[in-house]
Amino acid sequence: MSTDDNKLSSEIRSSFGKGAARKLRAAGKVPAVLYGHGTEPQHLTFDAHDVFMLVRRSNAVLDLQIEGSSQLALVKDIQRNPVLQGVQAIEHLDLVIVQRGEKVTVDVPVHLEGESAPGTITNFESTSISIEVEALHIPDSITVSIEGLEEGAHVLAGQVELPKGATLLTDPEALVVGIIVPAAPVLEDEDAAPAEGETAEAEGEGESEESTEGESAE
Repeated sequence: MSTDDNKLSSEIRSSFGKGAARKLRAAGKVPAVLYGHGTEPQHLTFDAHDVFMLVRRSNAVLDLQIEGSSQLALVKDIQRNPVLQGVQAIEHLDLVIVQRGEKVTVDVPVHLEGESAPGTITNFESTSISIEVEALHIPDSITVSIEGLEEGAHVLAGQVELPKGATLLTDPEALVVGIIVPAAPVLEDEDAAPAEGETAEAEGEGESEESTEGESAE
């Protein structure tokens, strides 16, 4: 991945707190904190639209332009407003400093490809896999093929093909995908015992007949 398309202009901020953050967001800015490699945390702001465009992919690595210098940073966490959409939803970024050639630990989404055998369904157990990989070669996703898999087939994390140079951190025995056949629907038995209400009605009718016979005997 090239960082030429991931450049992000940054401004150092000196005002903090919820009130200051609200003012920044109202002005179309996103507050962020940059930390790591033993440095003091830096409090930054970015243009909200630029951030929105760059963090649409998971585990984005940004080339931050800070007061004339360049610093690579991995997006570690994005705080979003659950009731807002698009640019306005991003409220804060946590960024960690990375260096070229450095390996980082990330959770990469799993993408299923193909169709399992007719009549089967897919149980998607693990939607992401944790790997260690070079910071500038983090994949957008990891593809797992389920093409033609029959009932009972399963794919474990250790069977997933990883990008070159990546190391699996997830338990190799962890189930990623399982193929099953849906259970047949349970049909009601026509000879099944009557429902509770029906039984009560039948008993009531019996009692009425007995009462009538008793009255006739008298």
